[in-house]
Amino acid sequence: MKLIDGKKIASEILDSLTHKIEQFPRKIGLAFLLVGENQASLAYVRMKKKACSRIGIQSIVKEYPADTSQEELLKEISQLNLDPQIDGILVQLPLPAHFDTLRVTRSIAPEKDVDGFHPINMGKLLLGEADGFLPCTPHGIQQLLAHTLPIEGKHVVIVGRSNIVGKPLAVLLSQKKKGANATVTLAHSQSKNLSEITQTADILIAAIGQPRFIKKEMVRPGCVVIDVGINRVQNEEKLVGDVDFDAVAPIASWITPVPGGVGPMTIAMLMQNTLESATRRG
Repeated sequence: MKLIDGKKIASEILDSLTHKIEQFPRKIGLAFLLVGENQASLAYVRMKKKACSRIGIQSIVKEYPADTSQEELLKEISQLNLDPQIDGILVQLPLPAHFDTLRVTRSIAPEKDVDGFHPINMGKLLLGEADGFLPCTPHGIQQLLAHTLPIEGKHVVIVGRSNIVGKPLAVLLSQKKKGANATVTLAHSQSKNLSEITQTADILIAAIGQPRFIKKEMVRPGCVVIDVGINRVQNEEKLVGDVDFDAVAPIASWITPVPGGVGPMTIAMLMQNTLESATRRG
């Protein structure tokens, strides 16, 4: 078993971006919108803001109480859409229950949607068009794999069909282009004989949001295992993934740790999208 060091790969990408940003003719701006006091969301925004500082992107964080109205948030997004100093807008999810998340996502100008969640950018991903923004976590996973082994022709099994990871990742890895061309199976909670499906994988990607869901008997020896999950378990101090790491790691050829695997890559791809937005906007 070898660890796929997401921290190291992400750091190399950030170093490359730093050099490009130093050459850029103006300041690049990224706005974060945070509603409520979800502790995980607060932590994620802190990490993203830290990455901005490291590479020279100017970031602003606009924080709102949990009872903020949807109209107020939409008004702020509308103003940021028109702000020439802002190249990217990120609404930190999840939003409080009274928000229509899809409506909020759709309100971000597609050319500033550096999270890659706007329906126009999702459509461009599906069509294989290069002028959209790729969702950060799926793109980060693709880059992790590309830095580790050839993906072409491999059977990838993704467990989890969310709009944030599973579905866009399935599209991304099956595209007819370099760093893709995989045969992808998208499995989920209603899949019959899930263990039989996962055992056929050359590359197994767990994105189901359940701690230690992927057990040793679900993994073929020599498989590459990518763990997207970040879960807090009661009475345990450390975060755990969707993979039972201690049991699965000895039989995997490569495996990502939690934390330190997919997470840093998600942030690196956000920074890359923000630079790309600024470059397109001039």
